[in-house]
Amino acid sequence: MIPRFALADGFEISRVIKGGWHLAGDHGIIDPLQAQRDMASFVQTGITTFDCADIYTGVEALIGAFRQAYPDLARHVQVNTKFVPDLSNLATMTGRDVEAIIDRSLLRLGMEQLDNVQFHWWDFSQPRYVEIALELDRLRRAGKIGRIGVTNFDVGHLHEICAAGVPIVSHQVQYSLLDDRPNHGMVAFCRAHGIKLFCYGTVAGGFLSERWLSKAEPAAGITNRSLIKYKLIIDDFGGWPLFQRLLAALQGVAVRHGTDIATVASRAILDRDQVAAVIVGATSATHLTAHEQIGSLKLDGEDFAEIEAVTRLRRGPGGDIYELERDRTGRHGRIMKYELNKLPEKTTNTA
Repeated sequence: MIPRFALADGFEISRVIKGGWHLAGDHGIIDPLQAQRDMASFVQTGITTFDCADIYTGVEALIGAFRQAYPDLARHVQVNTKFVPDLSNLATMTGRDVEAIIDRSLLRLGMEQLDNVQFHWWDFSQPRYVEIALELDRLRRAGKIGRIGVTNFDVGHLHEICAAGVPIVSHQVQYSLLDDRPNHGMVAFCRAHGIKLFCYGTVAGGFLSERWLSKAEPAAGITNRSLIKYKLIIDDFGGWPLFQRLLAALQGVAVRHGTDIATVASRAILDRDQVAAVIVGATSATHLTAHEQIGSLKLDGEDFAEIEAVTRLRRGPGGDIYELERDRTGRHGRIMKYELNKLPEKTTNTA
């Protein structure tokens, strides 16, 4: 039911990836043992690739505990983690610092080699991202890292890293029917350089679902940081009325195929050029059946035409990958957290 993709040198992933951000806080209380049982359910379903990060507080350790508790299933799991230095450390980070962070991820995950490390850099005015990417490549050649990816890079800065000889295999980007910024040059760049896309935000934190169909625009009171983030994208897309038109179009497609809006929204992105996988954020296995349907759903020309009739009316968001979020004084950048490596390690989180 879950299709697979050979990413690089025989490294095969599931085309639906289990996201880890929702296990890191801001989304309610997490029971570590139940989270491990849920991971087992995902793997048994065929969703064998997990996404996490060094800054997702407790999540690497949680996956490591799952690997220890379910060794037979763990052998089938691929882990895409991230290397995200704190904003305050960008100017002073050394090769030794990079290796210490990678060693910490290896220890947390209980792995001898990290499958795929996705590199994020908060501030391009600190011009050391190529130097640090080369340090990651040194660790790849030393055997601590299997493959190197990036996340949230724009075209120009990703070009610099590739030109320096760092072998980038993947790029994790925000990509949805609401947010098509990868089409502003990144898809073409990745096609030319053999880089595949891992896509997060395909259901916009749950906004692309029946729950919001025909509902009034929330005027205030959104406390979930994920919903705050994606409500800003809806505003840029064209506002609540256009968003409701998109939901209605997606519902029509979903009814024809006997599925739901979120599944259609994710499948539509999975079918895009250069997309290897979509990431589903989940705090539990509650929606696992729907996640399975992402792999089996086949959209046709009529489906895409109905969706395109709405999305072609979009007004934004504009710019390159993560350009809006990178402006720390802007609407999108103000809600980001930049010093998460400093948070205490834990495996049970509260909002």
